[in-house]
Amino acid sequence: MTLVGSFWMLYLYGYNLSVAVWIGLIALAGVSAETGVVMLLYLDLAYDQWVHEGKMRNRFELRDAIYHGAVKRVRPKAMTAAVIIAGLLPILWSHGAGADVMKRIATPMIGGIVTSTVMELLVFPAIYFLWRSRQLKAGLRSEAGSAQHAAA
Repeated sequence: MTLVGSFWMLYLYGYNLSVAVWIGLIALAGVSAETGVVMLLYLDLAYDQWVHEGKMRNRFELRDAIYHGAVKRVRPKAMTAAVIIAGLLPILWSHGAGADVMKRIATPMIGGIVTSTVMELLVFPAIYFLWRSRQLKAGLRSEAGSAQHAAA
């Protein structure tokens, strides 16, 4: 999804793929991977905390655990995106020597950071919920089956 924003920005500005554009895409991939891993870490920590405290009994408690972890990442991700965009926007307006190359590096990063923010704050927690809810459902089934087997 990060690349979607990059390619839309490239399309809007009329830039073709070039070495400079690929450098911007590689830099964007690094930032997106890093912030995505940190979001996953926060979601896992919140999930483990809920399990340790015995609060992970149904999908509603799973949702609460995911909210707990994801909310801690809203401000850092927003600040990261704002600083990157604020730092790269002046490059888009520059006209000096080397501006053509620098614009092609900055353009995919700006578009990708916008969609990366949406992806990390909305899509990652939703996918995490689907993934953990399947595990939770399978765990509840196995616990019910073992309880029935023990009762027999």
